[in-house]
Amino acid sequence: MKSNNSLSPLYFQFTLFADFGPLRYLVFSLCLLLYMTIVSANAVIILTVYLEKSLHQPMYIFICCLSFNSLYGSAGFFPRFLMDILSDTHLISRLLCFIQMYVIYTYLSCEMTLLSIMAYDRFVAICQPLHYHSKLTFKMVTHLVIFAVLYPVFAMGFSFYLTVRLPLCGHKLNRLFCSNWPVVQLSCVDTTLNNIVGLYLLVTTVFIPLFFVLYTYLRILLVCRRSSSEFRGKAFQTCLPHIITFITYSLSVFCEISLTRFEADKMNPIITVVLSLEYLMVPPINNPLVYGLSLPQIKGVIIRFLKKSPPAKN
Repeated sequence: MKSNNSLSPLYFQFTLFADFGPLRYLVFSLCLLLYMTIVSANAVIILTVYLEKSLHQPMYIFICCLSFNSLYGSAGFFPRFLMDILSDTHLISRLLCFIQMYVIYTYLSCEMTLLSIMAYDRFVAICQPLHYHSKLTFKMVTHLVIFAVLYPVFAMGFSFYLTVRLPLCGHKLNRLFCSNWPVVQLSCVDTTLNNIVGLYLLVTTVFIPLFFVLYTYLRILLVCRRSSSEFRGKAFQTCLPHIITFITYSLSVFCEISLTRFEADKMNPIITVVLSLEYLMVPPINNPLVYGLSLPQIKGVIIRFLKKSPPAKN
């Protein structure tokens, strides 16, 4: 039984890191390459949308926001993760742990809210095309983006306030980075309030957006069934990147939720590592590749910029 007199630790220790010996440098190089690819790919999408005036439309603005969020989440995870790959101790201070935790969870929540408003954008464009420009005005787009960002910021802020105030009777986290539930499990006191708030956030930031996106695509499907093959082809072309991104991210979030609901210390370490890293590594690289390769408007602008670039001097 945990003692209520124990002091909260000043440091946490990640226990999931394995000793790869000299192979750690290979793992470090591969992860660094992935991080650089994520940064470069998302930066290209952002610059493309910013520089090309024809892309200053709601759909592309939301795609740009998605890339910003990928850069934000990756910055909260990769630098510390790369340090830990080369480290022998894998200790992180309490302050840095909670900062990393907050960044990762706001990234996760913002991704879901952004994907939801992108689904609404496609719904109006396909099901109510005559009202698209009156509904998706610049003011409306601004309000949607602000809501998609501010709700996770404040909701997660309240959740982590409840976690920060908990007295903890341990310092070992069976993770590769700081995660809320493993920290809560170290508490010396009752965590019922944390559980209730956690379930509320799970419903409002994951399940409600999930069902909203499914509802919008059901409506889109019904409209496409009654339309011409040409209309269906255009609708499918504009929706395909969002569908791929949404499915990829939903599976990633499911992996994280599954990990928090099972006792990770009793699972195979390899499975735990895969479930832990999937939603932090796959979506940030998947999003820019999918939108850059699938949408001809973005792909065409990128190709045009590349052709305009001056040849390298010998």
